[in-house]
Amino acid sequence: MKIGIVGLPNVGKSTLFNAMTRAGAQSANYPFCTIEPNIGIVKIADSRVDYLADHYKPKSVIHATIEFVDIAGLVKGASKGEGLGNRFLAKIREVDAIVHVVRAFSGQDIIHVEGSVDPKRDIETINIELELADLDAKPGAPKLMDKPVIYCINNSHANADAGPPSYLLGKTIVSLDAQLEMELANIEDEAEQNEFMEAYNLKQSGLEVLAQTAYKTVGLISFFTAGAPEVRAWTIKDGTKAPGAAGKIHTDFEKGFIRAEVCSFDDFVAFGGIVKAREAGKVRSEGKDYIVKDGDIIHFKFNV
Repeated sequence: MKIGIVGLPNVGKSTLFNAMTRAGAQSANYPFCTIEPNIGIVKIADSRVDYLADHYKPKSVIHATIEFVDIAGLVKGASKGEGLGNRFLAKIREVDAIVHVVRAFSGQDIIHVEGSVDPKRDIETINIELELADLDAKPGAPKLMDKPVIYCINNSHANADAGPPSYLLGKTIVSLDAQLEMELANIEDEAEQNEFMEAYNLKQSGLEVLAQTAYKTVGLISFFTAGAPEVRAWTIKDGTKAPGAAGKIHTDFEKGFIRAEVCSFDDFVAFGGIVKAREAGKVRSEGKDYIVKDGDIIHFKFNV
């Protein structure tokens, strides 16, 4: 699954991307500093994985991930070739959902391509270009306006808690301060990270919220495999049946699927582990038609 980060030039897209991936995508105070799309794999923060890791003390812990693509800034007229034009729009067609970064912070030191900060106008500018591009698209091409959208409001921390603007009511919104998030991402020490978050009264980083929101927006859920060797979150589409989930681990698991031993994460916590949960009858044997639930802890039985 790919999530495209889009927006006008200089709204904070690359700053946001850099914070998410710490990949060092070029970020500069001029339009089109991102020419080729930058791709980063971002970990999905999940306290359930952390809990299982604390329980099993495994050799390896692997979180679910999602792929973000930082796409060059769009300008008015892109559908007709202005700026990077169709190269930009072609890249959006390849993603499964869009994170539309909207600038709400002021600041004369950061040039706005339209000369002023106006989030509503900026949103309309990009939406118009997407609509125009859809009108010109070849038959059968994915419609840009049909893709799920998360509006990421890039605001100063002091104003980040402001409620959603009326023109975005009913939309999926995440508010954050991209510059602050990058500062946080660049802190290596966990204790220092916690101090930083306390200083800014952050219960969770905005980037974690954005990644989790994107994960859900494209209909993804996680199931877990857990034991002393490894605790791991596996990504599947919501509605996937047990054999399909098994196939995520290895194709042989799906081909030779016999059954799945399933314990919900909540039952695992309530009974203090898989042994007690099994004694309480909370570990179920499920067959091929079982639809995997978010948070299921699964041991697959298979025969090849």
